[in-house]
Amino acid sequence: MSAALAMPAPPAAIRGRWQAEAPLAPQSWFRVGGPAEWLARPEDDADLVALLRQLPADVPLTVIGAASNLIIRDGGVRGVVLRLPARGFGGIARDGDGVVAGAAALDMTVAQQAAAWGLAGLEFLSGIPGSVGGAVAMNAGAYGAEVKDVLDWAEVATATGIERLPAAAFRFAYREAHLPARGVVARARFRAMPGDAAAIAARMAEIRASREATQPTRARTGGSTFRNPEGDKAWRLIEAAGCRGLARGGAQVSEKHCNFLLNTGEASAADIEGLGEEVRARVRATSGVDLHWEIKRVGEAVPPRPTDGRRP
Repeated sequence: MSAALAMPAPPAAIRGRWQAEAPLAPQSWFRVGGPAEWLARPEDDADLVALLRQLPADVPLTVIGAASNLIIRDGGVRGVVLRLPARGFGGIARDGDGVVAGAAALDMTVAQQAAAWGLAGLEFLSGIPGSVGGAVAMNAGAYGAEVKDVLDWAEVATATGIERLPAAAFRFAYREAHLPARGVVARARFRAMPGDAAAIAARMAEIRASREATQPTRARTGGSTFRNPEGDKAWRLIEAAGCRGLARGGAQVSEKHCNFLLNTGEASAADIEGLGEEVRARVRATSGVDLHWEIKRVGEAVPPRPTDGRRP
């Protein structure tokens, strides 16, 4: 970034890792985007709260998790990017008929561990390619269930400490949750129930097979791009608008599932976001429906390359 850094130095007495001008593209599933002015990885709860307490109010704070549903723009992210590390925030523990998982624990791993304990009801998490913190923050869902259906509570860190909030406090909606200002999910408890191990394994195998058959799971992608509009499916509207296979630079609408955007190898973040906006425009023109982004976009944009509307 050409402008001066938002902070001259990390806050005092922070024990975790700090890195200036930290590359973020390698951490994103799209493998695109510019650097973070500062990347912070606090060691534990106390370190996280200390960081939030000492962070100046005028310094932007961006929280990322597995970066599986994220476009990091090419100009990078100003201020502090916070990523909770697995060490300190990745633990998974059984709690009676529930599971307590740290924000950095992967949703898939939570589902697998619950299955190993013979706990049913969390199989849908195996179909969500993200981490627990992000799943709570966006009410992630798949295969007929959402986080709001199974969340008992989540602990959220702010500058004043860590508070355990009941599920109702997040006012969940479709792919939406309300967190306190500058709040960061630290861990969560999910309800489950004793179940038949064979049935749990069969359901997870069914989800895995469905994902492999219908989604570009081995591509550089960011998951579902747009929210499903009321009473319809985003992929159906995109296909009806003639966008399956549409390309811009190194970005492409997936042929396998047209609500997925792909980095075919040389895409910039501007290519991917610009292609998404072109899809939105074509859907609006053909159906009158205004698709809303499900993928989160962060950072500073740079001018996109002109579109050629080609199909590779």
